[in-house]
Amino acid sequence: MYRVDSSKAEEFIHHGEITASLAYAAENAGNRPLLESILRKAEEGRGLTHREALLLLDTRDEELTERMFALARRIKEHIYGNRIVMFAPLYLSNYCVNGCVYCPYHLKNKHIPRRKLTQEEIRREVTALQDMGHKRLALEAGEDPRNNPLEYILESIDTIYSIRHRNGAIRRVNVNIAATTVENYRRLRDAGIGTYILFQETYDKAAYEALHPTGPKSDYAYHTEAMDRAMQGGIDDVGIGVLFGLTDCRYDFTGLLMHAEHLEAVYGVGPHTISVPRICPADDIDTAAFPNAVSDELFRRIVAVLRIAVPYTGMIVSTRESQRSREQVLELGISQISGGSRTGVGGYAAGEEEASHASAQFDVSDTRTLDQIVGWLVGLGYIPSFCTACYREGRTGDRFMQLAKQGKIADCCSPNALMTLKEYLTDYASEATRRAGEELIARELLRLPNERVREITARRLKAIAEGERDFRF
Repeated sequence: MYRVDSSKAEEFIHHGEITASLAYAAENAGNRPLLESILRKAEEGRGLTHREALLLLDTRDEELTERMFALARRIKEHIYGNRIVMFAPLYLSNYCVNGCVYCPYHLKNKHIPRRKLTQEEIRREVTALQDMGHKRLALEAGEDPRNNPLEYILESIDTIYSIRHRNGAIRRVNVNIAATTVENYRRLRDAGIGTYILFQETYDKAAYEALHPTGPKSDYAYHTEAMDRAMQGGIDDVGIGVLFGLTDCRYDFTGLLMHAEHLEAVYGVGPHTISVPRICPADDIDTAAFPNAVSDELFRRIVAVLRIAVPYTGMIVSTRESQRSREQVLELGISQISGGSRTGVGGYAAGEEEASHASAQFDVSDTRTLDQIVGWLVGLGYIPSFCTACYREGRTGDRFMQLAKQGKIADCCSPNALMTLKEYLTDYASEATRRAGEELIARELLRLPNERVREITARRLKAIAEGERDFRF
């Protein structure tokens, strides 16, 4: 039985409901009146059900598709404006006991050099990241209770938060580690993490079990119910995602939205972020073995419909995607991107040449530096934001969602984005990026609708130029 509020994975991600939804969408792909009514509902900005979203994803009507893309742009602009939040992944260890067939960290891979960072090596990595200008990290580690116990993760978080280098500081640490217990999620919460991130990879249970033949991750229910345990452990910002291309993307698209609906129904808070990675080449991984590859055009549709269906959520695209691909989806709903990323353990302190031979989890398509990406975003009219204010001001969970759903989060985010960009331009940017960024700040400052906020922001921007740091609304 399908039950959105069930505590059991196979009931809130119900195979029968997904297959029925797929059949319903196929039967109604040409039902223009129905599609029109769904678009009218979507224009209200309150989201769509998984069936309604799937119908939009499947439509091939060019006019409706363009209207859908235009709506995704408007919703993104209304809730998130033209801000793009910047972050970087930090890989702590590639030791892993799982047998995931799509990941080079799998236990049987004897090509990849295994490595785990010491606390001193973490300090060097974080110092290098601070020298780039990053303020927000996503911690990554393979699942290995002996090499990567939770105690190691917690110690690493403490180390990261303790480092102050010149004007650098990591102000938010998000964590992407294996599913764990409610008690361990409480310990992560108490360590001051931002968002807990865990990708489902695929919601198709049969495919999931085939893709995860060995190791703790092979337990579909335990993995799928992880976000419930995280919420029960007091982590109210969680991030979900699938690895598009492992199986039928329409099945996983539907399951992803059902997961968001479940969290909303049970906890009153949907996912803080949704990530949309696609399968890509990596050591010991032949992407030809995965015939369900997602084309660029279909990828754009997925991003646009997710933005319409879950308007409040942050959407993340990584350096798996090329510059061209990222540019295409930025306007359709993406609100966070990584920059200057290294996907190997120890890749930042090692430098680009050495890092390219490091033990990477996946190949990076967008290899530009953070400064180049910031300059590129500014040139496109976006505000690269290094803001971490909501997490530090307690605007998480339902408090954040209430503001986001009402379109009011921009009242805080826009000035914070401008101030953190000013910090970046002052401390780290190249001359060309700095000039372009200053011009953008001057224009965007005038667009702040609240006169008092605009005046305070102007004063703080001046103070940042004079050496002060870390202002926030």
